[in-house]
Formats: sequence, C-alpha cells, structure tokens
Amino acid sequence: MTKVQEQENFSLSGKLWRMAETDDGWCTRVAQAYGVPFYVAQLLYARHVAYDDIPTFLQPKLKDLMPEPYVLKDMQRAAERVADAIMNGEKIAIIGDYDVDGATSTSELKRFFRAVGVEPMVHIPSREEGYGPSDLAFAEFKQADIKLVITIDCGTTAFEPLNKAAREGFEIIVLDHHEAEAILPAVYAVVNPKRLDETNPYKYLEYMSAVGVGFMFLVAVNRLLRQRGFYATHNEPPLMNWLDLVALGTVCDVVPLLGLNRAYVKQGLKVMASQQNLGLKNLMRIAKMETSPRAYHLGFVLGPRINACGRVGDAALGSKLLSTEDDHEAKQLAEKFDALNGERKEIENFVLLQAIEQVEKEAQEYPMAFAYGDDWHQGVIGIVAGKLRERYNMPAFVMSIEPDEVKGSARSVDGLDLGMLIISAKEHGVIKGGGGHTMAAGFSLTTEQIPEFKKFVGEYVLKHLGQDKIVPVLDIDCAVSLSAVNVDFATNLAQLEPFGTGNPEPQILLQNVRVVKPAIIGSGHVRCLLSSPTGSSVSAIAFRAADNEIGQALLSNRGDVYDVVGYIKLDEWQGRQKVQMIINDIMRK
Repeated sequence: MTKVQEQENFSLSGKLWRMAETDDGWCTRVAQAYGVPFYVAQLLYARHVAYDDIPTFLQPKLKDLMPEPYVLKDMQRAAERVADAIMNGEKIAIIGDYDVDGATSTSELKRFFRAVGVEPMVHIPSREEGYGPSDLAFAEFKQADIKLVITIDCGTTAFEPLNKAAREGFEIIVLDHHEAEAILPAVYAVVNPKRLDETNPYKYLEYMSAVGVGFMFLVAVNRLLRQRGFYATHNEPPLMNWLDLVALGTVCDVVPLLGLNRAYVKQGLKVMASQQNLGLKNLMRIAKMETSPRAYHLGFVLGPRINACGRVGDAALGSKLLSTEDDHEAKQLAEKFDALNGERKEIENFVLLQAIEQVEKEAQEYPMAFAYGDDWHQGVIGIVAGKLRERYNMPAFVMSIEPDEVKGSARSVDGLDLGMLIISAKEHGVIKGGGGHTMAAGFSLTTEQIPEFKKFVGEYVLKHLGQDKIVPVLDIDCAVSLSAVNVDFATNLAQLEPFGTGNPEPQILLQNVRVVKPAIIGSGHVRCLLSSPTGSSVSAIAFRAADNEIGQALLSNRGDVYDVVGYIKLDEWQGRQKVQMIINDIMRK
C-alpha cells in the first residue's frame, strides 16, 4: 500500500505498479559467482538477500540455519525440566491454539512425547472458551493430577490465568512467538524469540511460528535425553519426519519465509511429499492434490481445511487429525474437514455481505473498515477482515457481539503494526485483551467499549498512515521479453522457492503483448495466449476474472497492446512440461 496523488496512472485493477530497484554490477557479480541467470540475481537483490547469504537462501538447510537452541532465553531451563519429567515418568499437559499453527505445534509435541513413552493430555480451547490458557483447562489438569503444563502458540500475555495456576502449584512452560510485553507471566519458563529482553544474535528467529519454536525446543529436549543415555533403552524419536508439520504451520501462520523458516519449509515439503503423516495424506487425497506439495498448497489448499474445524467445528480436531496413527480415523477426519470447509465458506459469505453493507452504508471517519454484528460467527471474522482489507485497501476490524463479550479480528496493511496497536489499546484500557502479529490480530472488549475502541483505532491509524488516499501497490520484480519465457526460465525461478511472506512469488512483467484466443473456462476464469510481434507466445490464465476489468479487457480482444504482470508457472501433464503465466494485472498501453 502507498499514498499517491489522484493523477497517478493505475492498472485496470486500480493498482500502482512499482518496479523493484536493481544494481546491474551486483547482479552481474552474483550471476558469475553463483552460476545463476542475471534475472535470478535481480530477484535476489530485490529481496535484499546479502551476497554471502545467497547459498543458504537458495539451498536452505537446518544444519546451516538452526543455531544452538539455548540461544533463546529460558530454553535450557525448559528443556531440562521436560527431560527430567520424561525420565521420571511424570504426566504432562499441553495447551494449544485452534488455528493451523496451534494444531501443528501441539501435534509435534504430542508425537514426540508419545514416542518417548508419555501420553500427554492436550487441551485446545474452543472459540467460545477463548484464545489461550483458561481456568477450565487447569481445572481439567488438576483433576487428572497433572502439574507440568506446556502452552504453545499462546501464553506470553496470559497473565491472569497463568499466574493464578502458578500460585496453585502448576509448573508452566510457555512456548510462543507472539508479541511480548515488558512483564512476563510468573511461570517456570517463557521461551519466545519476541521477548523484549531477548538478546540472541539471530534476528530471523523472531520470524518463527509457534511450531518452529516448538521444533527447536524438541531438538533441545531430544539432545538432553540422548546425552543422559535415555535412548539406550528407548527408540529415539524421528524428529526430521515431523518437519511436514513444521512446514505447514510456518506457511499457514503467514510468517516470513526467511532464515530458519526457509529450511523448515524446504525440508518439510520433501517430507510431506512422502506422505508419512496419515492425516495429511488423507487430507491431500480428499483435496485432490495430484502434484508434489508446494508452499501454495499448504497455505491455500490444506491450511483452510484444517482451519475450518477450528472456525465452525470442533477446535480439537485439527490436532487430532495431524497426530493420529489410525488410517481409518484419518480418512473420516479428512472427510469431515472437507465438509466443514464448505460450511465455513457459506457462513463467511453471509457475514461478509453484512459487513460490506455496514461499511458502505455511511461515510467512514477514519481510513479503515470497521464493522460488527450480533452473533457473527467468530470462526470467520478473521477471514472477513482480510477480505474487507482487500476490498477497501485499508486496515479492517471486524467484531462479533456475543452475549457476554465482543470478539474481534483485524487485518492490516503495510505501515501499520497491529500487534503494537493491540498492546497500546490494552494499555489504554479500551479493550479487555488481545494480541497478534504485525499484519493480523485478535482482541476482546465489551459492547460499551466499541465506540471508544473505534476512536482509538481510528486515531492510531491516522497517525501511522495519514489521511491521504491509500491505494494498493503491485511490486514488480523484473521485466523480461516474451521470447525468454520458457521451461528453463520457469525452472530457474523455482530456485527461489519456497515462496510466501518475506519471499513472494516473483511478479514478472511482459511488455507490449497482444491477447489471442481469449475464452471463459471453469468458474469464471479467462484463458488466452499472449503473443509478441516476433511471434513468441505463452499460455496465460486470469483466475476468477470473467466479471472484472481485467477479464473484460482480455475477452474484448480488439487488438489492444498491454503490459501484463503475473507469475510464471511450470506445468507438468502426462510427462510433458509447459510454461503458463498466471495473470495478476494488466495495463493498457
């Protein structure tokens, strides 16, 4: 997003195109030193990859990128306590979250503990119960005579329930990655790379999702057990086999795919391709995934189905699916997830239409989308907030008014840190609680607090974004001639995978092309050929574009010349490879 003047020239989708800066000298040196094409060097430059970091960026490996786990504060203390518990046969409980990161992180812990002879008790709160640790969870643990509790993907700011439980004698270890405050809960250990007093030299550890923090923790515990001779009488757990879970949680939590996260996802995708996890195997089958998994599949095919159970079904099912070792159970759960995902879409569309009507019914005082309604399903308000942000190119705040409190979710734009906004709102007493990341957050408040919260958020947004018109920007990585777009080109681009937050899929600009043989296919997709004056051509498709400006321009086929921006994909069909462009935007010349 950026602030622009009204006279700027926009694309047909209303975006301002911005070409990435480059340095021809640096790119030439990189191309020669590392044996990559010049345009790959341009992409590395655009992603601010340091010259010496290029080998680990292109070939990320855990052995090169995972530091000594004890660099994180409290990691040694936490690992030693859990290793003691395992060797002494103590009971252990886990509190997780109801999203994909929560499901994957609790599953990796459960698989590890089960492998070393401990069957942990897992508590995943329902959305009605609320995010994070609760008195209800600790009551269950007390009844089961469990004293050692691990919270993962939650807990850093859960002062009241954790301090209370600690006073009652529970030993609590927090494994988390959410924004922290100056004060931490008074518990046994808090392992969080975002602790304000954290001093480790590896900046990229701050990017980890909870499942990534959990994996580092398991590496530390596993090493202690090995050093203490535990595996002389027990089989050592196959930690690397669970990197598929780490990859899934990392991608779905939309954390930057930089540093250690790249290694997690790169190696995790290889593990996932072997289909060792029964839950993922059946979910891939029912989702009709017929190719090797890529980061796209994790974020847009598998992730939404797992999220659906936490949004409109039983929040504990995600962890159950990913940790089951029963193929029949895995099949049944996968089918249930697919059905819940369809139900989630229907509920989401209903709430979205109501939110749009509310936002557009009256002029907004602040540059944001702010909507709330009675009993809007808590499981979809985050998705609706994301769609409002996309629709209006502004931060979006969506709330469901429940009988006892208001639950909210927010999605941001560049330049506005929601995690810090929510912390500030709590400090000013305009919400009851909440937390989140830079681009997404959740919060709770009372009905009476809504007007004050709206004013606080509006003024915060104005301060950080200003009053100028905010428009979406499409960042273009490089321009190439149509004749250069071939199988080798697409193969070389794939060296930069996995793509995601912090390393977006390259946006390639093709200039001065004409549209040939346009047609509508499937559910409103527009397929065509893009051709150049020299006779080169490439197959292209614009998804769900038949009714928008881009699709209408492509279908008009009046011989107009366009600049086209999109992704270059390598498709394989019956052993044959071909290149296709996924059109994201066009501009008439």
